[in-house]
Amino acid sequence: MRRFLAALFVALSLCGVTPVLAEDQAAAPTPQPMPTGVLKLVGNIEAGKKIFNEGKGEAPPCMSCHGETGLGDDNMGTPRLAGQGFVYLRKQLYEFATDHRTDTTMGVMNGVAKALSDQDKADISAYESSQHQGALAAASNLEEVKAAGTVPVGERHLGKGIVLYGIPEQGVPACSSCHQYNGRGALPVFPTIGGQRYVYLVNQLRKWKDGSRANDPLGAMRAVAGKMKDEDIYNVAAYLTSAPAVSGGNSREPHQLQPAAAGASAH
Repeated sequence: MRRFLAALFVALSLCGVTPVLAEDQAAAPTPQPMPTGVLKLVGNIEAGKKIFNEGKGEAPPCMSCHGETGLGDDNMGTPRLAGQGFVYLRKQLYEFATDHRTDTTMGVMNGVAKALSDQDKADISAYESSQHQGALAAASNLEEVKAAGTVPVGERHLGKGIVLYGIPEQGVPACSSCHQYNGRGALPVFPTIGGQRYVYLVNQLRKWKDGSRANDPLGAMRAVAGKMKDEDIYNVAAYLTSAPAVSGGNSREPHQLQPAAAGASAH
């Protein structure tokens, strides 16, 4: 674990992010590393699909909030899970179960995660990480979000500049410096944020900014979001939700560069 944190510290520094150390945080919860036995669990995609669609025990079907294919819902404020990294998904479920992350969206994820075994968490993570529908399949309809009026909508073109180049005068690094091109992810450490739901992106950046979410390794996201203005958050989210994962010079997404089963491996 120490080697991982040391490597992460170096990676964040290279990204232009100054990590927030524990002593700099005011009573922020400190997530504990997952036990070795849990880390070695390999998810079963078919078992995860069954839980996602049908639920298990006291845990309701994941699809009831995250949609039939796991693309999330702006009206409910739920995130896209489809195509997210196995390690990241499993980490979030584990931290909901241990109350190191609190679900302030619908108030149910802590209870749901507690009702799932460690193997169930690995299975669901394996299934959702295997669902690659492409970023535009999840793109939020910003006109509908604007009409709903619950969350301000930013300017996509302004967000693109922040995602690709950051805001040097505010000390905000480019999102792409850690999350890669257009937020397509640098797994297993940095999750995919391109193609994520607009409302969820805005809400999470707000939570990183005010410290109400604090399960980011070394406080990296709190350090970044703390330097962003509200309009920066809206603009970044507006661009990321429909940001293409490929460029003119590279027509393949990250998951196409490795065996399909890699997302279900243990890390």
